[in-house]
Amino acid sequence: MSISVSAKSVRFDSDSMWVDLSDGRTIGVPLAWFPRLLRSTEEQRQSVRVSSRGLHWPELDEDISIAGLLAGLGDLSTGNKTFAA
Repeated sequence: MSISVSAKSVRFDSDSMWVDLSDGRTIGVPLAWFPRLLRSTEEQRQSVRVSSRGLHWPELDEDISIAGLLAGLGDLSTGNKTFAA
């Protein structure tokens, strides 16, 4: 049996991203895991598109999958591989 979890909402504080999931959990990850988000403005962060598969910021060219967040993965773009401790 496969259980699908999706993002319901996203919010930020000074150094973290918080994602509320459809199953009631909330995931908090450091912005340092995602350099594009870390360097972005608050306005740019708020322009997120939430879909069934993940989070997308068109202006920042940033895509984050919920599966990746649940696996503890950060930015996997070339040369910047970040993993949870």
